[in-house]
Amino acid sequence: MPQLTALDAQFLNIETATNVANIAGLAILDGELDRADLQALLGRRLPYVPALRRRLAPVPFGLDHPYWAQEDDLDLDYHVREIGLPRPGDDRQLAEQVSRLHARRLDRSRPLWEIYLVHNLSGGRTGLYTKIHHAAVDGIGGADVLAALLDTTPEPPTGREDPPPGMGEAPPGRDEPPPGQAEMVARGLARLAANPARAVRFVAEAVPHLDEIPVVSWLPGAGPLSGLARRLAGVGGVPGLPALPAPRTPFSGPVSQHRRFAYVSLPLEEVKAVRKAFGVTVNDVVMAVCAGALRGWLAGHGGVPDGPLVAGVPFSLREAGVQEPGNQVTIMIAPLATHVADPVERLHEVRGAMRLIKDRSALAPARWLREFSASMPAALMGLAARSAFALVGETAPPINVIISNVPGPQLPLYVCGNLLLTHYPVSVITDVSGGVNITAFSYNGSLDIGVVTDRTMVPDAWELAGHLRAALDDLLNAESSLPH
Repeated sequence: MPQLTALDAQFLNIETATNVANIAGLAILDGELDRADLQALLGRRLPYVPALRRRLAPVPFGLDHPYWAQEDDLDLDYHVREIGLPRPGDDRQLAEQVSRLHARRLDRSRPLWEIYLVHNLSGGRTGLYTKIHHAAVDGIGGADVLAALLDTTPEPPTGREDPPPGMGEAPPGRDEPPPGQAEMVARGLARLAANPARAVRFVAEAVPHLDEIPVVSWLPGAGPLSGLARRLAGVGGVPGLPALPAPRTPFSGPVSQHRRFAYVSLPLEEVKAVRKAFGVTVNDVVMAVCAGALRGWLAGHGGVPDGPLVAGVPFSLREAGVQEPGNQVTIMIAPLATHVADPVERLHEVRGAMRLIKDRSALAPARWLREFSASMPAALMGLAARSAFALVGETAPPINVIISNVPGPQLPLYVCGNLLLTHYPVSVITDVSGGVNITAFSYNGSLDIGVVTDRTMVPDAWELAGHLRAALDDLLNAESSLPH
């Protein structure tokens, strides 16, 4: 029977009026999409996507993490909605509407997702905004939810058996029902009794990884202690990580209830030209473009800090070919060379930082986030998580920005026969992560980037998005000046 992991439950526990754990995507389609057609497609595809068929089943008194219960009578009229923009239906109007939708919490008495069809876009386009709670999926799982709506040809199958491309011919079996309330309580009490031993085990296992854990890594002696613990455990060749106190910026600290969203598409061939010219990876270029954009924005809003910003970079812990439910993700911290003026030097600084954390993760996978969550008593997690978020966000935010790069399919895709033009991620900002999230998704020759900001910290997200284009241009200009 499916039960939320401790990490899944954390995404429920951190939610407040201002910290909202929705992850989403904005697809822009060529042509008009009818709501009835979309609902019919979903009706055929839902059996293949368990995350869309589950609702929360809380444990009495909060003694344990909730379970998932399969929802057999899914109300598609509730989950699939439509709205229309006033003319002219331009990109700024669309982004403003998405900003409002993204800040709203999902109804926990229902399956934790919603889809909005947005009509009246200029050029005869249609917007498709899909959001789902982070407790149900991580970034990779969220991509599977999007994939459930997509076809590789403009003529989708119309029969009752309609598997999404790449998801197999047969849908997963039914979930087992969650236990009754008495059994839930008994299991919760048993888990509570085991928590002290689990917490002790986590502390022992965490010592070799102290330099990975935000805030803790700043403590005097954390780096040498974790290095000594690794050597005593016979774990060699693991590079140490530098202590990275995050400088204060205009987007540091607790976020408000209000969001701003903007987006930009960059040609993937231009990103690859920079990659090839300087011998780096596509992800290095994406990170360097984000560093350049943040530097450009900061230069006009209070000045660029003398040291690097600190980026939180999500990493998937999923093993290739293994489909596990829930969140299989951790976050690593990396210096973002915003203090470096030269774009090529900045790119190589970013490359070195990303190589370091990838080497570290390959040799000793960073599972501290999942293990820390599992060591906390479920009955205390909600209050502890919200209190810790408020305290850390107010006093010592460990990172300045979240940056993520998700590779996507490089072929044209369709929704109910309508070509998918672009797909922009719409992600999470919190008190701890700061008021900016930049997430990129590559699709069919384009790098589609979604920028989410806190309205009070970065009122014009489009300005920051514009700096992304300028930062890539700086690298392209440097590439064109190289001898060929």
